[in-house]
Amino acid sequence: MRRFLFLALALAAAWAAAGATARADTGLRALDTGDQSRGWEAVGRLNLGDRGFCTAALIAPDVALTAAHCLYDKETGTRFPVAKLEFLADWRMGRAVAYRQVKRAVIPPEYNYAAADKLDRVGHDLALVQLDRPIQLPSIHPFAVGGPVHPGQTVGVVSYAQDRADAPSLQRACQVLGQRPGFFVLSCDIDFGSSGAPVFELDGGAARIVAVVSAKADAGGQQVALGVDLGSQIGALEARMRQIEAGTVMQAEGSRMPGALDPHETVLRTGGAKFLRP
Repeated sequence: MRRFLFLALALAAAWAAAGATARADTGLRALDTGDQSRGWEAVGRLNLGDRGFCTAALIAPDVALTAAHCLYDKETGTRFPVAKLEFLADWRMGRAVAYRQVKRAVIPPEYNYAAADKLDRVGHDLALVQLDRPIQLPSIHPFAVGGPVHPGQTVGVVSYAQDRADAPSLQRACQVLGQRPGFFVLSCDIDFGSSGAPVFELDGGAARIVAVVSAKADAGGQQVALGVDLGSQIGALEARMRQIEAGTVMQAEGSRMPGALDPHETVLRTGGAKFLRP
């Protein structure tokens, strides 16, 4: 409880310290047309069968980043069969530039969908999905992974959400409000469906992914986002994918503990802060 209260107070302090900066955020801009989405085509929708969708982004022609919890069925708490997952690159207004099935999905061995400590789960809420065929089109350029980022830095995010499911939206300027082990607290505007969305470092004109959206939170009446820090995990996760592909290790499927909280609902409420899964 003390740890939860400390985080709630820390979030409130981060908002107070960054108030003027956060209010200066540029807001969301819909990427409805080809011209508007140019440069962001490697972001796509990850459809979860008939159970909804998340956001994902290519980091290689056949590999996309998303959030680990997107791979789980909220009704049963078990992993979706990969055959039910489909990546739609640059999905806009009913069409995608490329459609690919998923043949493999890899999560950190530390991730536990049913973890009692939901904040610890956020720090490992990362997944790589391997497509059945590479996407090799002139218009689609996978993103590099960058970082590190620090509190006070400006980042951007491209995401789908429940009220913008037919085209992604870009928020070019939001702020890193704070950092906790494994994740960042961000002022980015996200909603249900934004899970797995790439958070970008935009310095120097090249977009590099530095975090993946895991959850949204309410701290003192202000909405924030929680983004998984890639820097400490992406290398190990890529190595794990190679090992699983080679058959030297097996992918753990995860489990749901009896009586565990449904992570699609409120997962933490204390000291005026509540944490929600997008």
